[in-house]
Amino acid sequence: MSRREQLESMLADEPKDTFLRYALAMELENAEEFESSIEMFRGLMEDSPPYVPAFFMLGQLLSKIDRVAEARTALREGVDQARAQNDLHAAGEMSEFLASLGALGE
Repeated sequence: MSRREQLESMLADEPKDTFLRYALAMELENAEEFESSIEMFRGLMEDSPPYVPAFFMLGQLLSKIDRVAEARTALREGVDQARAQNDLHAAGEMSEFLASLGALGE
């Protein structure tokens, strides 16, 4: 059984498990199933509270597939959410990555 199959099996039992959903999103990205990965990350971003690492990973993924404007949006939202959750380390990392993308579309 592949890692993805294992994750999907565990998620069948625990569909709201944040870590399993995040791990599956990462597996989907590694398999270059980008739209499915994006959907999983966005779902994590909509949780209450939102899962801060999902914003950063989505920003990186969108940047990688040349959807930089969307990446910037995800990262800005992630910085705000990280600050709201007092995760200043994550806010700093996302701010640095956002700065590396430039302020405007190029």
